[in-house]
Amino acid sequence: MDAPVIRLEEVRKVYPRPAGDVVALNGVTLSIEEGEFVAIMGASGSGKSTLLNQLGCLDVPTSGRLLIDGTDVRDLSDIELTNLRRDAIGFIFQKFNLIPLLTAYENVELPLIMKHRRRDVSGRPAELLRKVGLEGEMITHTPPELSGGQQQRVAIARALANNPRILLADEPTGNLDSKTGTQIMDLLADLHQEGRTIVMVTHDARTAAYADRVVTISDGRIAR
Repeated sequence: MDAPVIRLEEVRKVYPRPAGDVVALNGVTLSIEEGEFVAIMGASGSGKSTLLNQLGCLDVPTSGRLLIDGTDVRDLSDIELTNLRRDAIGFIFQKFNLIPLLTAYENVELPLIMKHRRRDVSGRPAELLRKVGLEGEMITHTPPELSGGQQQRVAIARALANNPRILLADEPTGNLDSKTGTQIMDLLADLHQEGRTIVMVTHDARTAAYADRVVTISDGRIAR
């Protein structure tokens, strides 16, 4: 049987503070299978975003293990870990995190430049922008010239640039109106149907309903 694409084993994350340590994750064990769509829900401060950062290898556990495809990330060199984040994991953020001075096309092209050390000649950025519903003159606009929904589409296209197996989304509809949010979730559902593994943090039950499975976190623990 294949190993889960992501597995956390008794993961604790503690942030030292002068007034006392803050335990953000407290013994989290979680497996995510290839091709699953998992929603993580919980109250503000419950540990949702900390958990997502662990899954994306943006942070390391204080204790416990994080395995990607059965490999403990602690066994990877810094370069191997950077390459894993770049090539295997795509990130979609609530606040889009686009570079405001770059066009939509250039924002999507950037991960390809970082990987290949040269401008893209494949046409993939334009192809991905078409996939998310943006084309023509729209791809020459900078983020401030785009609506929130359009910016999130650019952010999704950018997350797909290196064809990652795993997409991590942190409140992907949090800054959008309900109609636009539904369009973005329909787009993520299509990507899931293509076989991608998606893990999404959300506070919205309607958004979580798109997932195959909902994981609830409370006070740094997975609710049983």
